[in-house]
Amino acid sequence: MERLHKFLSRAGVASRRLAEEWIRAGRVAVNGVVITEMGVKIDPERDRVQVDGRPVRPPGTRVTVMVHKPYGYICTTHDPQGRRLVTDLLGGAIKESLYPVGRLDYDATGLLLLTNDGDLAYRLTHPSYQVPRIYRMTVVGEVSQETLRRLADGIRVGDRTVSAVCEVKKRELGKTVLEIMVREGRYHLVKRLMLQVGHPVIKLKRIAFGPLNLGTLPRGDYRLLTREEVEALKTKVKMR
Repeated sequence: MERLHKFLSRAGVASRRLAEEWIRAGRVAVNGVVITEMGVKIDPERDRVQVDGRPVRPPGTRVTVMVHKPYGYICTTHDPQGRRLVTDLLGGAIKESLYPVGRLDYDATGLLLLTNDGDLAYRLTHPSYQVPRIYRMTVVGEVSQETLRRLADGIRVGDRTVSAVCEVKKRELGKTVLEIMVREGRYHLVKRLMLQVGHPVIKLKRIAFGPLNLGTLPRGDYRLLTREEVEALKTKVKMR
């Protein structure tokens, strides 16, 4: 027997967190019965699982790709408002159903992973694994050394203190271009950090995630991760 949200994650249709959201929203059915409570266990060999009426098959080949997300795409596999999805960028070329590992804001660009490996996605996004993310951004105003020290010491965001390592790359009239490294991916985290220190973000691009770098991958394009890159990710989150 296996918990339903773990089966959905292992089957590659959603991360564990997203699967939990789907269950609570009444989008998941087992043997024709809608499930809305957490903790339900199923027999993957016998029970029929559906999401939005579509059958979920047991897991097959594990696939992970890197996407250079453009502006104006949302990081989900379904949107009632009909907005463009990051999965649209794959153009149907990959037969496996992939979903985003974490999120990039609608107006942010850069490195995004899509996978059907639920365990890997869960660990990469869970704050306890401290996977670093590096962003290049342009902010309002001239960022001082004192502000950089404040960010390194930690800024209170929501229910906990977040530290960020920043490096100024360029100063322009009324603006600063810098790179920032954080070790978690909470909603609007970088924007909230910079707002706290008085420098609203104008542009935001993720250029690295864990051991991976965006490199020269063109905007809107994608590529399969190499075997070595997947192993490096698994090593980072202790999947051994």
